[in-house]
Amino acid sequence: MDFFLKENSNFTPFTLQHLLVILFFILAGTCLIYFTKRQKIKTQHEIGNIFAFSISFTVIFGTLLHYYKGNFNYKEDLPLHLCSFLALIIPVLSVTRKYLYYEIFLFLILGGTMQSLITPDELNFLNFPFFRYWFVHAGLVIFILFATFIYKMKPTLKTVFKSFLGMQAYMLLMFVLNYFLESNYFYTNRKPDATTLLDVFGNWPQYVFVVELIVIPYFLILYLPFYLTRKRA
Repeated sequence: MDFFLKENSNFTPFTLQHLLVILFFILAGTCLIYFTKRQKIKTQHEIGNIFAFSISFTVIFGTLLHYYKGNFNYKEDLPLHLCSFLALIIPVLSVTRKYLYYEIFLFLILGGTMQSLITPDELNFLNFPFFRYWFVHAGLVIFILFATFIYKMKPTLKTVFKSFLGMQAYMLLMFVLNYFLESNYFYTNRKPDATTLLDVFGNWPQYVFVVELIVIPYFLILYLPFYLTRKRA
């Protein structure tokens, strides 16, 4: 257990190691969706619930583990960063299967969470922080694709703007919480220490405004494959 819980820095982004991890989750997600499509609808819903709640539980367990180990810092370790926050509420989509929730979550996950897979800020490897980071982030991407193919939900142009409005509501909430907690959730006060796309957008607060300007075009690019697929259908 010491090995599993002990922090390390054995993961190196943008290497074969990084590529293999991503390929593993691509394969795992593809197999899960393919297997679920062959099941009865009731079983499909059960698999979706188990998957969504396991992502949420992983975040909760990780937060409690920080507290148990005595190194909990409310300014950094609350599950309020976008991916952790989405992980907490993703069971709402799996349980209700309401299209509105899918629309709000879709591009936040594809645009935000998927970026965390490409430029990870987690350097732990083969311990709990590693599994927590990759299962939660990759799991969110897999689950939103699961909802697309299993729940048969497809985005429309309006989905782009609903995701954008969802992001604005979340950002406003984080601005308020960061003010009172003196924290930096959603990186509204400073950029993350790891290498991310924010590095090319300038310093604070410039990068905040740049993100606001490009987020809708970015979501539109992510929507394009869905649009082309819909046109061919």
